[in-house]
Amino acid sequence: MTTRLTEMFCNQCEQAAHGTGCTKIGTCGKNPDVAALQDLLVHALRSLAAVAVRAPADADLTAEAGFVEDALFTTLTNVDFDAVTVAAKVDEAIRLRDELATRLGVLTSVQVVDAAAASDLTGKIELGAELGSPWDTSRDADVQSLQETTLYGMKGIAAYAHHARTLGQTDPEIDAFLFRTLASLSDAKLGLEDWVGIALECGKDNLRTMEILDAANTGAFGQPEPTRVSLGQRAGKAILISGHDLADLKALLEQTAGTGVDVYTHGEMLPAHAYPELKKYDNLVGHFGTAWQNQHKEFAEFPGAILLTTNCLMPPRPEYKDRVFTANVVQFPGVTHVHRDDFSAVIEAARSAEGFEWDTTVGEVMVGFGHNTILSVAPAVIEAVKSGAIRHFFLVGGCDGARPGRNYYTEFVEETPSDTIVLTLACGKFRFFDKQLGEIAGLPRLMDVGQCNDAYSAIKVALALADAFGTDVNGLPLSMVLSWYEQKAVAILLTLLYLGIKEIRLGPTLPAFITPNVLDVLVENFDIKPIAASPREDLIAILGHQEV
Repeated sequence: MTTRLTEMFCNQCEQAAHGTGCTKIGTCGKNPDVAALQDLLVHALRSLAAVAVRAPADADLTAEAGFVEDALFTTLTNVDFDAVTVAAKVDEAIRLRDELATRLGVLTSVQVVDAAAASDLTGKIELGAELGSPWDTSRDADVQSLQETTLYGMKGIAAYAHHARTLGQTDPEIDAFLFRTLASLSDAKLGLEDWVGIALECGKDNLRTMEILDAANTGAFGQPEPTRVSLGQRAGKAILISGHDLADLKALLEQTAGTGVDVYTHGEMLPAHAYPELKKYDNLVGHFGTAWQNQHKEFAEFPGAILLTTNCLMPPRPEYKDRVFTANVVQFPGVTHVHRDDFSAVIEAARSAEGFEWDTTVGEVMVGFGHNTILSVAPAVIEAVKSGAIRHFFLVGGCDGARPGRNYYTEFVEETPSDTIVLTLACGKFRFFDKQLGEIAGLPRLMDVGQCNDAYSAIKVALALADAFGTDVNGLPLSMVLSWYEQKAVAILLTLLYLGIKEIRLGPTLPAFITPNVLDVLVENFDIKPIAASPREDLIAILGHQEV
């Protein structure tokens, strides 16, 4: 399809062009038409929310809440590149809004997306471009910054809530927050202090969302346990599954069992190997590749079918596009979309591909250090800290990305002293996930906590240790050195701020949507800071010059 627009504006990810925003095409590959439609979709969600907040407390808003989660997830970076499917969600938002208004007997108070004006694809694209950014652009820059930050945090919540809902876990309070806050984007009475509070409330609700997702994952697949994962390959036909959706992985393993088709994880699917109900499948062979930004090279090298269950999808290259499949809210024009009920097309593509010709041994990594595992050895950890065997903990994780400067995280971990422990999570781990750091008191110095949402595990461990030492998290010998890329990282950062955690180091750059005044508030209240020019500089600041 020919792109209709030639300009756009998007600054929601860490790779925003020139550190300010993408204006011609997204660094993610999103074109201006899709950018306009995603903005229009959020405008439509705002008008749906304006009706939903007027519903009585006992109203059933299950369908509307599930749709809002999926629609916000659709607008996350590297998820949906298909103008047609985004436009269809705009139509669905309008339909749900108008039907809910009729059911409640209320007027649609914020009807910025008129069904007649957006009757076809071209009309929707033009209306999206006309309406522009989906927050109140009439407000001053600092209020807009906080609105934007909160919106991106909501996108992260929506992604986690989507996965939890898939596994049967929901919370009406989370749904109510999303409705209430989307509607609040149109409330001119809310000032700067109000939006600071709403942003922190977003962090609170993300904590609850990660909690129910943890319950959903462990309830369905068991508690993660320390597990060695092969980085090699087994001769035979193969499928590579990427993203975050464990329900998709379970369905794929079930459908490929006994077929002779092996399954390999990619990216943030690596921690799946630690779940008892997933690793029991003999055809879950190992892990292939690293983080999302390397997929052009790694997908081209993988000799089988490739299934993208969530972000991060990069525009597929011709040499492997016909072997790529998308699921859930992930879409790309010309790529076959499938559902976990029937992965037969993926399996057939794997059978038709070359497959691995021979067995290879590359090495292995350890996963499975969730809160249940770490807290089971809490007495040993506490004693090691008291005896001085463990001097400090570092949480080094978050999103990976392509921007230069991310080697900082590799070097930071390599330079951590031998009496310190590194906890890691999310795809940022791939900068150092295969490093051999040794052990302290029988504990590995490098512990993989899990996917990005497993920040909940890290938080739970930190709170438990703080309680054991009679302090708060800021009183622990713990430092957080985080990387970010997309909106789930924003939600997690807001959670850490809600918990009052200070002295977080964030990189490789600070968000383009944070104004200097808002940054001053973060520095003054939370002592948040950018990573230093070198890891050693930060290690000296944290541990002291003579201790590094």
